[in-house]
Amino acid sequence: MKGTYILVILLRKNSRIRVGSLGYILFNKGSYFYVGSAMGTANSSTLLNRVKRHLSRTNNKKFHWHIDYLLANINSRISHLYLIPSTKRWECTIANELMESADGFIKDFGSSDCNCKSHLYYFKNSDELANKMTILVK
Repeated sequence: MKGTYILVILLRKNSRIRVGSLGYILFNKGSYFYVGSAMGTANSSTLLNRVKRHLSRTNNKKFHWHIDYLLANINSRISHLYLIPSTKRWECTIANELMESADGFIKDFGSSDCNCKSHLYYFKNSDELANKMTILVK
C-alpha cells in the first residue's frame, strides 16, 4: 500500500536533540505534526511498514530519516497517527497546509527531497487541530 501519513508527537519537555546532518536542534515542549510518505511497493517503502518502523522503539534501529532522531528521544511519544492511502503523493500539500496554522516549524526537517520549508510543525495547543483532523480523515 502506498500513501501519506501524519504522526502527532508529544514532547514532554524541552529537548536538545542531534538530528543527523541538521545538527543539534532545540525542540520546545509541545506537539509536533510530522508529514511523511511511503510510495514504494516493498519492505520499508510501503505505507504500513514505514509507519510500523516509526512506531518501533527498538534501540537497534538504524537512523535513516530526520524523524528517527526525534522519535528516539525519551521525552517523545506518538499520540496520533493518520494514514492516507493513495497512489498520489499528498505529503507536500498537507505540509504546506499545516504551515498555515502552525505556531512554528523546524527548518529543513524531513524535506530534503522536496522544496518545502519543513515537514515538521509545532503546535502549542494541538488538541483542537487533532480533533478537526480526525473528522477530516474519517
